[in-house]
Amino acid sequence: MSREEKQLLRGSEAIAESALRAGCRCYFAYPITPQNELPEYMARRMDEIEGAVFLQSESELAAINMVFGASVTGTRVMTSSSSPGVSLMQEGISYLAALELPSVIVNIIRGGPGLGNIAPAQSDYFQATRGGGHGDYRTIVLAPAYLQEAVDLTYKAFDLADEYRIPVMILGDGMMGQMMEPVEMPPFLKKLPKKEWALRGAGKGKSRFLRSLLLDVHELEEHNWKLFRKYEKITRKEVRFEEYETADAQMVVVAYGTAARIAKGAVKRLREQGIRVGLFRPVTLWPFPSMDLARIARAAKQVLVFEMSMGQMVEDVKMALDGRVPVDLYGRPGGIVVTPIELSRIISRRYEAIEHEAKR
Repeated sequence: MSREEKQLLRGSEAIAESALRAGCRCYFAYPITPQNELPEYMARRMDEIEGAVFLQSESELAAINMVFGASVTGTRVMTSSSSPGVSLMQEGISYLAALELPSVIVNIIRGGPGLGNIAPAQSDYFQATRGGGHGDYRTIVLAPAYLQEAVDLTYKAFDLADEYRIPVMILGDGMMGQMMEPVEMPPFLKKLPKKEWALRGAGKGKSRFLRSLLLDVHELEEHNWKLFRKYEKITRKEVRFEEYETADAQMVVVAYGTAARIAKGAVKRLREQGIRVGLFRPVTLWPFPSMDLARIARAAKQVLVFEMSMGQMVEDVKMALDGRVPVDLYGRPGGIVVTPIELSRIISRRYEAIEHEAKR
């Protein structure tokens, strides 16, 4: 894939530009900090692209239902919001999943619960990875740690959404939305996949319709089994992760998103001191890379989960390891962002504790 020269962009702007290049031609959203630069950028850029539609909706409820309407026609469509706004979208996301309508949803997380604050946080992990809305469904959840990765994953998200006919969520935070880094942009897609299932109005041939109201219990059960088989396929094929300095690690730190950037800095400092610590970073939060984590952490004496929350991903880590390796948590909620130096001290103290225990 050929790329252009690097350009300096804010995180929200980089995600928006990547979406346009991936073929996104409809964008509906309601403003909320800390992702307002994304709709601002879309409003400006979509005016320059023939056939593109930008609409600031009257609410997040309206935005997600506009996504529904655009997706059903086969158009590549996206919305974005931040934590409380995404909460309001959950019913619509459930409908998108039920009707197997591809769409991309960006959540730039802010501190919570409630209105909270506009500082970076990771407290929406449960909401994103457990569906969030009602019913048995999943969404693919991608968690970039770097702006170049945010660009690449946003571009990929539209392909994944179309391939599996599923909503895909990009999970970032206030830090990622606001930071600036140089990025290389992918090319504009010239040809998009044909969607035989899309509704395009009255015409020749057999009429089509899409529905999620299945009153017959057997019909609904079969539909859920169909969705489940698709989710199994995604779990087999679409797991993504990064490992760093894990080959001889006695402690493996597990972190995602911008928290993983902090953790990587801490691991580098500790490696310079001769401390055998490594990093495992899930890139797909769903499907979670359970088997890969279990393999990598097999020889470790402890796994430390670092989250900018009271601890949510830690539950998936514990399920993946199934008691074979002790799991500890260091969480900072409410928008607190620690430095690599601070985190290295925490890791060092816990590493010394397991070393001391091993010598007893």
